[in-house]
Amino acid sequence: MFAKRQSILATTAGAPPVRRSLRGNFAPVGRILKKPPVAVAAAGLLLLGAAALFITVLGDPRAGAPSARAALKREAAAVAPPPTGLEAFSVGAYGSWQDLAGEGGAVDPTLAGEAVITLPNGATVSGNGAPVTAPRVAASPLPAAPIAGLSQPGPNGPLPTIATDGRVPAQAYARPFRSNGRPRVALIVGGLGLNAVTTRAAIERLPAEVTLSFVPYAEGLQGWIDLARAQGHEVMLEMPMEPSGYPDNDPGPHTLLASGQPADIQARMNWLLGRATGYFGVTNYMGDRFATSDSGMSAFLTILRQRGVAFLDDGSMSRRPGAWARASANRIIDEEQNPTAIVAQLNALEALAKGQGQALGTGFSYPVTVEAVARWTADMDARGLQLAPASAMTQRPGR
Repeated sequence: MFAKRQSILATTAGAPPVRRSLRGNFAPVGRILKKPPVAVAAAGLLLLGAAALFITVLGDPRAGAPSARAALKREAAAVAPPPTGLEAFSVGAYGSWQDLAGEGGAVDPTLAGEAVITLPNGATVSGNGAPVTAPRVAASPLPAAPIAGLSQPGPNGPLPTIATDGRVPAQAYARPFRSNGRPRVALIVGGLGLNAVTTRAAIERLPAEVTLSFVPYAEGLQGWIDLARAQGHEVMLEMPMEPSGYPDNDPGPHTLLASGQPADIQARMNWLLGRATGYFGVTNYMGDRFATSDSGMSAFLTILRQRGVAFLDDGSMSRRPGAWARASANRIIDEEQNPTAIVAQLNALEALAKGQGQALGTGFSYPVTVEAVARWTADMDARGLQLAPASAMTQRPGR
């Protein structure tokens, strides 16, 4: 094989080169370009090349147009400081409640979605979205708590007790009251202590005769009670009691359970009653199931009687006598949270008081409730009524 190759090379070494035509040289390329995929690709490259040549020769057609660059940065939203208690029910701060306040704090009445109710004295009460304008009332202070002899050390804090001279918390911590012979109406506003704004507003805007009820879980509870008494309000403490649907429907820690034995009721009440001093009585928070427990209610009321503490319920436990003193509310005034319904309930209390001599209502510290109560109570004297503290409605069992 090697010899044969050498012979071929020797033969052709001196021969002149063979000339090929131009068509012959490009014939293979033509055959390749005739294939459809290659033809399409070649056309695309040709188009791109033409565009590049056009820009290179003539330049970018937008090169002469003006241009600018700007760096965009989102500013952090300003956080408004929380309103003070005094501002809470003024025009400027009420927008923090409903987010309906316009510039300067004014509220568009078309956005409020509530009627404006005119009371007998010409004052008005507005509902959702409207500012509360009840004025701040003058203080009428009560003695500071604790009063000597009315408490003793407990496992979780001072517990109310009957003094050696016979004084009891239910009387010593109550607001003094003297009847003027007119039909009397008492009101309890509860749920206080958890929200600083609503708590301070209720203390400052409601008449001193309105009784205030505090949640035992409130932070700084003693400070709130001291502030309320300094303004003139007698105070109560709320007792969480087992409701229907418990534990899905849970009033909170240390709830008094219908199945609880007397020792368990005692332990839970030691925690609840030891949260603060200065209250004349307690009220129920929920508790429709606990109320059906004879043993539980008996233990509860016995402890209150032994400690000289009153029990005022929301009307759901009126058939349960006991405690050192007792009363039951005639109406819950704000089950429907709008001014029309609340004023209607207050008017019903007035009619009841004029019919039977006295009436007791209870409600929650909703802004509309505070406003309605403050306005409605402003001219009770002119309507032939007397506003009384809730303690004035209590009676001792057997008397």
